Parts: sequence; structure tokens; C-alpha cells
Amino acid sequence: MNICKAKHYQDMSRKAANIISAQIIMKPDCVLGLATGSSPIGTYKQLIEWYQKGDLDFSQVTTINLDEYKGLSPENPQSYRYFMNTNLFDHVNIDKSRTFVPNGLEPDSETACKSYEEIIRKTGGVDLQLLGLGRNGHIGFNEPADVFERETHCVNLTESTIEANKRFFESEADVPRQAYTMGIGSIMLAKKILVVVSGEDKADALKAMISGPITPKVPASILQLHSDVTVVADEAAMSKL
Repeated sequence: MNICKAKHYQDMSRKAANIISAQIIMKPDCVLGLATGSSPIGTYKQLIEWYQKGDLDFSQVTTINLDEYKGLSPENPQSYRYFMNTNLFDHVNIDKSRTFVPNGLEPDSETACKSYEEIIRKTGGVDLQLLGLGRNGHIGFNEPADVFERETHCVNLTESTIEANKRFFESEADVPRQAYTMGIGSIMLAKKILVVVSGEDKADALKAMISGPITPKVPASILQLHSDVTVVADEAAMSKL
């Protein structure tokens, strides 16, 4: 596991964007696994800036997102499809027909999850997977559990995750209680993994991810077993290492 220390959020975002840019330049038709939430927003802003300067070309890139809230349409401002459109896809020359997010409107969980796994298989696999880190150690919406989930599945969100995400909704009652998420097994199949971590509130989770025991109680701890993981974290997030 390669640990890259950043001074602050902006520095973290730029360093992470550098790694993603290198992937796109080296393999223009690469498959990027993308994440949502506050952690990668700065990274996406930096990628947009470099695209606008003519340094990046997204025309052949395929993207696969980690997760989506169950029950939200792509047009819902709180959906992750909407998030990706507004924070990246609408601002670069990517073919949106090659940008994939779980279907939050599919009511049958088994159908939604099997369909998404088939999409992942058809792309040929993820070249670089971008991840954030939850305060409880979750990656994607893989919450602390008794076992590591292998493939895309429907998850009941924990109270801590609902609490963390309620700031994006009008009230806590509006936060969906379920989501479709790529499984730990699916994430671990990515050739490279990039984790961005910012803020003192993530310090305990980062320490557990890097140096704690490998346990489904801290889902991100499984990354210790991957052969090519880069963690870009700011000083606040690394304060307990």
C-alpha cells in the first residue's frame, strides 16, 4: 500500500487527479471506477480544469460508479447519477452511454444487482478504482458487517451513514435507507485502487484501514490485501498514524 501525504484537501485533490490523469493518458480507453460524496469533488474539479485546458481527453473512457440510492431517479438532485453529471460528466467530452450507475429505480434488488454485475463484466474490468472512506470504514456502501460481500448487492444503510449523508437532504427522513453498491469482491478486482481521505473525522477509519486487523467490521481493511493501492490523505486524516 502506497501512502501519499497531502497538506490539505486541495493538495489531496490535485495529487489524486494526477494519478487519474496518468491512467487516462496511458490508456485512453480505460475503465474508471468512480465514487461520490464530498471527498472526490475536488479531484473531479481538477480533472475538469485540465480537460478545459486541453490536457485530457475523456472521449474513449468508460466509467462504472460504486453505488446508487435505491428508489431515487437519475433526475433526483440527491441521486448519484445526478451527482456525477453535475460534478464531472456534464463538463467533459465523455460519452454518457458509457457511464454506468446502478439503477436506483429497479425495485427488485436481485435484478438490479445481477444487471450491474453483468455491466461490469462486459466492460472488461476496472483499470483504476477511486474510493472515498467512510467514518465507520465503509467503502462504497459496504457497511461494517459479519462477512465481506462479494458482488453488487442491496444494503441497509447504518445510522452513522444516514447521519453523515443527511446534510445533502432536506431532513433525515428524506435520506434513503437502502442502496445498491458494488461488493468488496467486485472492488478488489480492479487493477489499481486509489483512496482519497480528508479531515480529522476520518483519522480513526484511516488508521484502522491501513494498520488494523483485516475484518468486515472495517470493510476498507480488505484493501491491505490488494497488490496496487495508493492512499492520498491530508495531514488531518493522517493525524493518528
